[in-house]
Amino acid sequence: MAMAEATPPRRCLPEEIVVWEILVRLPAKSLLRCRAVCCAWRRATSTRDFLLSHHGRQPTLPIVWGETVSGFKYDDASACYDELLALDHRAADAKLQSVARFDESCCYYMASCDGLLILYKLGLTETFFICNPVTREHAPLWIPGDFGISNVLGMYLHRPSGEYRLLLHGRSHMPKATIGCYVFVLGSNQQLRYIEGPDAAGALQFDTPALACHSLHWYATNERRLAILVFDTTTESFREMHAPAGPTKSSIFESSIFEMDDKLGFYGYNDANKVLDMWVLQNYEGEVWVRQYNINLPVEEILGLYGCWNDDSYGSVVSVDGDVLLLVSHGGWLFYVDTDGKVVDNFHRYGQQIYASYFRLKQTLVPHNFFTTLEDHAANGSPFL
Repeated sequence: MAMAEATPPRRCLPEEIVVWEILVRLPAKSLLRCRAVCCAWRRATSTRDFLLSHHGRQPTLPIVWGETVSGFKYDDASACYDELLALDHRAADAKLQSVARFDESCCYYMASCDGLLILYKLGLTETFFICNPVTREHAPLWIPGDFGISNVLGMYLHRPSGEYRLLLHGRSHMPKATIGCYVFVLGSNQQLRYIEGPDAAGALQFDTPALACHSLHWYATNERRLAILVFDTTTESFREMHAPAGPTKSSIFESSIFEMDDKLGFYGYNDANKVLDMWVLQNYEGEVWVRQYNINLPVEEILGLYGCWNDDSYGSVVSVDGDVLLLVSHGGWLFYVDTDGKVVDNFHRYGQQIYASYFRLKQTLVPHNFFTTLEDHAANGSPFL
């Protein structure tokens, strides 16, 4: 009688490799689906250490805003919504990915940090929300009634305390009317703390900040000087840096700064000859700026694709994993231009105007305790669809 053949041994990858080399690299939505495979994967991918490592490996993608076209006739009335999108220029398909859809058209994003967003909803009352678009957790921020916000200057992680904080500019009415900068701690008793700082509502004009070297940076300009305004998120104090010499005003692009692999980048647009100059801060402590790119904007190419060029165009420069992206919004289209001045790709959304922004999103599944301390904390539901 012939002996039965022995069953060959199963060849499986070690769990250490599956979890820490494969699952940890998946996009957030794919990872959530993988948790349904087995209990072991669910346990391994739910630890804080794993989620922090997973967040660290996610790409930091530019945020694009999709705004409903006023008066547009939809085939399906339910399709009328504003949308938050992320641009992944390296994806094989679906490069413009939906992150969140909102049930009201008067919802705007104000700040971003570590996968968290600050949203502003204008309705019967003005409400600020903190949200994680991946987990769909959100909660309103109940700013003290005696404080009027004029601007959300930025959001940051205060490393000594581990707290997420907002830097606000506004007016406090107690004990006396004081206009200036205030720190607001998420998940605390939500009291505001005044700090010495520049007059953001006056001579200095704040833009979306660039985070580098544990500091927030803005390009600030007035009639007398050009400067980079720096807010150290550890000491929570302001100082100034020199800005590179270059064009500062344009009806199409505004000179601004952005983050490039934890370095500062700066661009200035010359409206007369349609040229964009870009600098990199090679030496942070010595404030040494080096001009890295001189980009001729592809106006003729965009004219060929769209048919016209006017002052309604809007652009931003962002850096994603070492790649520099020039994003131009024009006539409901979004154009991705490379550093050689060539249109690499273009995007259009049915029934929406899409706009480039300076905000970026690095998706996260890391749980944050401050959500549960906030009144009316929820997952799903308004303002999300």
